[in-house]
Amino acid sequence: MKYALISDIHANLPALEAVLADITRRPDLAATCHLGDLVGYAPWPDETVALIEQAGIPGVAGNYDSTVATDYKHCGCRYEDPIQEQLSHLSYGWTRAQVSPATKRALGALPFRIDLLPSGGHRAGPRVVLVHATPTLNTVYWTEDRSDEFCLKMAAHAGAAAGDVIAFGHTHKPWHRDVGGIHFVNTGSVGRPKDGDWRAGYVLLEIGQGKVGVEVVRVEYDIDRAMRGIRESMLPSEFAEYLRTGGQPAPVS
Repeated sequence: MKYALISDIHANLPALEAVLADITRRPDLAATCHLGDLVGYAPWPDETVALIEQAGIPGVAGNYDSTVATDYKHCGCRYEDPIQEQLSHLSYGWTRAQVSPATKRALGALPFRIDLLPSGGHRAGPRVVLVHATPTLNTVYWTEDRSDEFCLKMAAHAGAAAGDVIAFGHTHKPWHRDVGGIHFVNTGSVGRPKDGDWRAGYVLLEIGQGKVGVEVVRVEYDIDRAMRGIRESMLPSEFAEYLRTGGQPAPVS
């Protein structure tokens, strides 16, 4: 059984369109699911949510989704420096002001977690747990440098055992690790990668015959359109350059 897992689109409609076009060229997929953070940082929140719904893609609530839906005081994001914190607050305020009531309702209806049972719910088999960040909160950053002990603690919270998969996003950097036969998969980011690669990213997850296969896919998209859309909106123009560099701007000399 093979799944396409997409996450952290962040209202980047051109990136989402390119990823979905790539996915449709893969007829062997059982399903496509999203792991949250549909909105924020780019100027197409309503259009992004509408396209996800039109495509019939189920998914979970990211921190940006649940905070916008509930009008929380901030987006639950982590900042690398005071400038990023200031820009992030501007993005959050803009997004809350721009989303339609229908979009807000759709974000609020997203579940915290989805379980996939490739063998069917009528018999024992591997489980794929989909969350945005961790099985405890959608704001905790599960980075690649987290210890095996942390991973197993999260697996215990999820009720995962050997042969199962926990898939998540939130950090915008893809990675995969096997700890005690449990597979931990970060799906990266469709709309705002932070690993230095500007291309949209998603994961193909294959489960079968006691094996788990994980492929990180990168897709080129019309980044000029995305950057122009940001600059023509009231969002901080710095977000456009962030896309171009894959979240890794060159140091100031």
